[in-house]
Amino acid sequence: MEGAKAIIESIEKHGTDRVFGHPGGAVLPLYEALRASGLVHVLTRTEQGAAHAASGYARMSGKPGVCIVTSGPGATNIITGIATAQADSVPLLVITGQVQRSRIGTDAFQEADITGASEPFTKHTYLVQDADELPRIMKEAFHIASTGRPGPVLIDIPVDIQKAEVKDSCDPQIHIRGYKPVFHGNRKQIKKAISAIEKSERPLVCAGGGILCSGARTPLNLFLQKTGIPVVHTLMGNSAIDGGLANSMGMIGSHGHLRAKQALRESDLLIIIGARISDRATAGGQIFESHKTIVHIDIDPAEVGKNIETQIPIVGDAGDVVMYLLKNMDPDRSWNWEPCRTPSEEPVPSKTRADKLDPAVLLHSVSKKADPDAIFTADVGLNQIWAARHIEMSGKRRFLTSGGLGTMGYGLPSAIGAKMAAPGRQVFAVMGDGGIQMSLGELGTLAESGEKVVILLLNNQYLGMVRELQDNAYGKECRHGVRFEKGPDFVKIAEAYGLRSAHACDMESFEKILHLSLAGKDSWLIDCKIDSKINSVRRF
Repeated sequence: MEGAKAIIESIEKHGTDRVFGHPGGAVLPLYEALRASGLVHVLTRTEQGAAHAASGYARMSGKPGVCIVTSGPGATNIITGIATAQADSVPLLVITGQVQRSRIGTDAFQEADITGASEPFTKHTYLVQDADELPRIMKEAFHIASTGRPGPVLIDIPVDIQKAEVKDSCDPQIHIRGYKPVFHGNRKQIKKAISAIEKSERPLVCAGGGILCSGARTPLNLFLQKTGIPVVHTLMGNSAIDGGLANSMGMIGSHGHLRAKQALRESDLLIIIGARISDRATAGGQIFESHKTIVHIDIDPAEVGKNIETQIPIVGDAGDVVMYLLKNMDPDRSWNWEPCRTPSEEPVPSKTRADKLDPAVLLHSVSKKADPDAIFTADVGLNQIWAARHIEMSGKRRFLTSGGLGTMGYGLPSAIGAKMAAPGRQVFAVMGDGGIQMSLGELGTLAESGEKVVILLLNNQYLGMVRELQDNAYGKECRHGVRFEKGPDFVKIAEAYGLRSAHACDMESFEKILHLSLAGKDSWLIDCKIDSKINSVRRF
């Protein structure tokens, strides 16, 4: 069997029904094998878009997303997408073409040391030197990407390896020295946690994105309902808990809810599950470590206690640990405390400008009309914070964004991938006018796919988050390099790709367009004219 065919067969064996890619000379044999296979190929307009689309697909399907790109610039272009997946623990299998083995190291046309360049951003990399190693490497790569803390694995495959014969394509056994992820949390440590929880008066759960990675959303919500323990979440954990729970306090961090921050201050025990508690989540860190016991549960031992001092560390799968807590805690004990000094939260404004939209009002309306299992992707910037704060993640809704690396341009291609993984669910892509200009070509990918995504373009003609940071750091008179003086007509661009599109500058027009977009089968881009003075969070 030819090496390229062995690669494609391995992808099919692992249950993935499509690959995202952009071809080139160094992957021609792979694309020929792909053409003859049953896999769907999604031609993205950029290699970075392939990684982001594969990320959306992986996060909604529970399977590793697969990308194929060519050597040289094709491989280097995908690095940002790989780093984005690594930061958010998304399983990807990235296959890059490489020049033939005899030319490696000669500065051949479109040669790049992609294994070296991508090493900091991957769980593991391979440079294939022997075609007979392909079955083992492919199986190991899928295993590494999807076990332990999920993440991207890159396989660099010279073009002559793709053409070479694989003598034995049998199913190899996996034995990776030094790679033995811990799944079951240490029972002694969990019992310590149970004892500490039952002794505490004001315990608090902090849910992170690891809840979603491990499929622990259902057991965690059962645990919260049974115990009544209040819960906060990180940005990445936005849909890890049912936002309709009475004991849900909201999002923590730099742009979090005041009620969540107050709950952190008043708690005497904090149970962190599947969150690394980075600088953006701590917003200073003092309220995490002052006078409280901290239980930190994570499958990655490197993250437990890394950023804050932890009294009870537990390494293990979030779902496994939560189920053990659920079964072994005192069934008659419950906690239903609330923060006693909750500052006033940002209300949804009752009045807005006649010629501009308020993102809080707009997204609140979308939230009320969207399906209970709708999927929302958010780009990076003000749109990300507005979406996280104003769209309720009740029911089975999911929220996908680039939380770790903060990669602009993520929202649109990830929405396409998410829709392909969950074709029966509504998908919304919340974008800013800065982020969408980094992935405009993926409108073509969306149009070709035939899938339906509603793009909510929150257009304030600024790099809004950077503008806000400049205002806070240097004053409004020192804004520089953040305004789009010559923004394009996004409606015309969308129409040029054959998509339906319209401008909205007030709630009456927006509601009509939203109704049309939800009623039909076509993708829509709604260019929403946003008041440029509105910041990420408004305090009253």
